[in-house]
Amino acid sequence: MGSPPAHLLAPGVWRVPVAPADGINAFVLRGEDGQVALIDAGMPWAWGRLEAGLRHAGLGVEDVTRVLVTHAHADHAGNIARVREISRAPVWAHREDAEHLRGGASPPIDPSLRWAGLKARWGRYPAVAVDQTLEDGALVDIAGGLRVVHTPGHTPGHASYLHEPTGVLITGDVIHYWRAQVRIGMRMYCHDIALNERSAHLLGALEYDTVAFTHGPHIARGGRARVRDFLATRART
Repeated sequence: MGSPPAHLLAPGVWRVPVAPADGINAFVLRGEDGQVALIDAGMPWAWGRLEAGLRHAGLGVEDVTRVLVTHAHADHAGNIARVREISRAPVWAHREDAEHLRGGASPPIDPSLRWAGLKARWGRYPAVAVDQTLEDGALVDIAGGLRVVHTPGHTPGHASYLHEPTGVLITGDVIHYWRAQVRIGMRMYCHDIALNERSAHLLGALEYDTVAFTHGPHIARGGRARVRDFLATRART
């Protein structure tokens, strides 16, 4: 039996794999009032996976009432314009990535990387109309409260999200989970590699149990301890 099109992480919170082998994930939160938040949406070729994940959660694209973005990269923002067109849901993103989303382009890659120019040319996606910008520490009033954690470095406006009622942390790309190991975000796609490293350590100070990565499967229990152990190892190297 294959993997389900969506994984229930906590009451009202789902992870939706929008690439094979949990390679890219979107997330859905549904409040008791019927409001539905979609966090990220995958690449245009992943539209069918996104729809299937929403159906598994008992929803359709038209049910989305708010769209939030972790960051302005094509693998996360590629379907957002289409979701907005169908659902009419407003799009929220951190202010430092908002203009990149509106232009349909990724922020520049760290210029110290020899492939930075090539990566920049690969970073296009359908332009996203951002309706509201977010700041670090903001509490989004949906599904009981979603805390914005500005974790820059991968992009200038990269944001992680903490669903406080259920203790689910959505990391974005600041860290990944692959082959049962927590890993730092991929340097080849980072706007500022050193800043991404510093941002990763912000996650260790938060309170959560489940860790949901935008790349890789989730850690259902004891996630904070796993992340803190990983960060401690990074600090010693």
